[in-house]
Amino acid sequence: MARILMVLSGVDYWTLTDGSRHPSGYWAEEFVVPHRILTQAGFTVDIAAPVGGMPAADPVSLRDDVAGPEADAFAAYIEAAAAELVNPMALSDVDTADYDAIFIPGGHGPMEDLAHDPDLGRVLIEADAAGKIIAPVCHGPAALLSANLPGGRWLFAGRTLTVFTNEEERINGTADHAPWLVETVLTARGATVRSAGTPWEAHVVIDGNLYSGQNPASSKPLAERLVAALTDH
Repeated sequence: MARILMVLSGVDYWTLTDGSRHPSGYWAEEFVVPHRILTQAGFTVDIAAPVGGMPAADPVSLRDDVAGPEADAFAAYIEAAAAELVNPMALSDVDTADYDAIFIPGGHGPMEDLAHDPDLGRVLIEADAAGKIIAPVCHGPAALLSANLPGGRWLFAGRTLTVFTNEEERINGTADHAPWLVETVLTARGATVRSAGTPWEAHVVIDGNLYSGQNPASSKPLAERLVAALTDH
């Protein structure tokens, strides 16, 4: 069966424009739902993070008024996976050849560390060269910014993807405090961003081996598309 590398942010904060640290991390739904779908499909899922990082769920993503009736289930799932989350594989130790796909949950955490992590950049460049599926969701595409080729060219320039949009960031109340917006920067670096017609609508974009999901609601269909693609192999 397939083996998946799930890359999580290793920080529990997001630095805002005023320099303050806002509690953050990975978004609970974007870890729990795909992890559950992938493991139930019989896939092996290994969790990795930057060297010295310990993934933490964004506390907002576990609130009843945000996660809804699944809030307690998300928290219980994360608690059950505590051993893996407390001791993730260091990205520097990842042998990309061991994996069939890379899955990257969002939350604002990836903007803080994964977007600039050279070890993740290496993993993504190697995975893309081998045609392995790379699947970020929501703010997870920020992590793609780590993949810079010699001379400064961005690996994903010219590719089509989706991401948590500027409009969704604005509705979320975080746009004015963000030091940068993922949609804006990805577009400026050369990506073509395709979004759903309605904010918060589940939306998946596939461009070759690059699979991307727009927002938390997209994590389920993105994981299901990944299962379908790897099961067909």
